Amino acid sequence: MKAVIQRVKLARVLIEGKIYSEIGKGLLALICAEKGDDERVVEWMAEKLVNLRIFSDEEGKFNRNVKDISGEILLVSNFTVCGYLKKGTRPSFHLAEEPERAKALIEELAGKIRERGVSVKEGVFGAHMEIELINDGPVTLYLEKIFEKT
Repeated sequence: MKAVIQRVKLARVLIEGKIYSEIGKGLLALICAEKGDDERVVEWMAEKLVNLRIFSDEEGKFNRNVKDISGEILLVSNFTVCGYLKKGTRPSFHLAEEPERAKALIEELAGKIRERGVSVKEGVFGAHMEIELINDGPVTLYLEKIFEKT
């Protein structure tokens, strides 16, 4: 599982020009489930997203997480995050999980985040979405966890 995470002041998903979901201060997480991902990866990603200390304290240091600031997470499935660009100029998406399984993993991730006490809004799996955001900082991180496949 891979994620591009942005610290935001505002983020929203639009579908056909209409706001589908929106958050204020928090995290926008573009998520790709990879082939072979399982519950361990989902647990790890949920724990990381909830506890990632990228919000500033009174001294301007990254010491606060999304819960500390009463923020939200906008979770958007995005298979292009798994785009493989080692050779050529057109990305390959062979590392991305099959759609049905990917959808289930991302729904499970949203549930695990909610279990940890953080509000989660989502995009629509497989839909053509427009994402609007105000990146705060800017702060943008790439996160991935690879477990040995068993």
